[in-house]
This record gives sequence, structure tokens and C-alpha cells, in this order.
Amino acid sequence: MKDTISKPTVPVIVAEDRGIRSSTVLWVSTVLAVIMYGAATIALGAPPDSTADGQAVADWFASHGEQVRVWAWLLTLFAPVFATVATLIRDRLPAPYKDVYFFGAIAFIVETAIQSWLWAGLSWHVDQLQPATARILLDVASFWGPVLTGATVTMLAPVVLLALRGKLPRWLGILLAVALVEQLAETVTVFGHTGFTAPGGPMNVYLGAGLFAASGTALGLTLAFRSKTPIVDGNPV
Repeated sequence: MKDTISKPTVPVIVAEDRGIRSSTVLWVSTVLAVIMYGAATIALGAPPDSTADGQAVADWFASHGEQVRVWAWLLTLFAPVFATVATLIRDRLPAPYKDVYFFGAIAFIVETAIQSWLWAGLSWHVDQLQPATARILLDVASFWGPVLTGATVTMLAPVVLLALRGKLPRWLGILLAVALVEQLAETVTVFGHTGFTAPGGPMNVYLGAGLFAASGTALGLTLAFRSKTPIVDGNPV
């Protein structure tokens, strides 16, 4: 008789414990991801200006080589933390929203890795770095910013749609919507040349990155503390 009564309760307790652990991992990973990405940005410092000539770019890498490597190292460590956050957020979203979001998250980390390869490569044999080569490779790496907006929009759009349906807090929906609109506007940096809208310029590196980081942090923390279980058909269960 005791066995009959106790057996059904075990899976419930286990599922609840797993939900608590999952929520803890999500909020800790979210905070850690923000710290690591912020630390990488600080380590890199201000990159060469879009109007800098090849010699100025080569000189910058010659004097900032170690900083670039620290930045690339932090981004390398950031990748599995970000993957954890994206996976746990995906588990809390309904289909097909979760799959679209996750597709964007994968594109985000792949594109970021490619950019870090280029920057780290430029910082390696700086004594042999030719000005024209430095300028060209930095130009290629700079288009990470404009192209990355495709990945960030893919991540933000499905969550904004859920918020519009009233399945997420209103304040979160507004923040995500602002970030989404900015990312859509930021696609114009593909055509930029100098100044604020240049590829890899302030719109990409500061405004866009800041809004996306804030919205992603808010989403991760909200889903971690609001519900320990996935949203099914748009409703927490």
C-alpha cells in the first residue's frame, strides 16, 4: 500500500527540483554571460576608426595585440555560457517561437566566433602585418556588426510576438520591441561609410550592442524567476 501511494509523488518532486535547478542555472548563466561580454569589450578598448588608413590600423594592432587576444579568449569562454542561456530560454518558449529564437542564437555565436578569428589573426604576426592587409581584414571583420543584426532580429522577433500576445510582462515586451526596432534600423550600417552608421561603428558597437544586451538579460532573468516550467501554447504551465 505504501509503495502504491509513494510512487506517483516521486516524479513530481524530481521534476520540481529539476525546474529549480534549471532556473538557477539560467539566471546565473545570464548574469555571467553579460559580465564576460562586458569584460571582453573593456579589454579590447576603442578599435581603429573607420577612416584610419592601413598604417594606422597596423600600428593599432601592434600596440594592442595582447588586448585583442584577451578579448578573443573571453569570447571563447563566453560561447558555452551563451549557449546555456539560449538553450534554457528555448526550453521555456513554445514552438515555433523557440526554434526561430534558437536559430538566431546559433547564428549569433557562429558569426561572433568568425569575427574573433579575424581580429585574433591580425594580432598575431604584427611585425609582418602589411598596412593594406590590415585595413582590408579589419573591413571584413567590421561587417560583423551590420550582418549580425539578422541574427539578433531572428532572436528578438519571436519573443516580441509572444509579448504582444500578452504571454510575457508588458515592460519586457516594450524593452524587447525597442531593441528589435533599433536592430532593424541598424541594418542600414551595411551601407555606412564613416561616423555613427559605419560598419563596426558606434551604432553597432555601443547603441545596438547595449540595447540587445539589456533586452537579452531582462529576458533571461524574467524567464528564470517567473516560471520554472516551459510556456506551452503561450501559457506558463
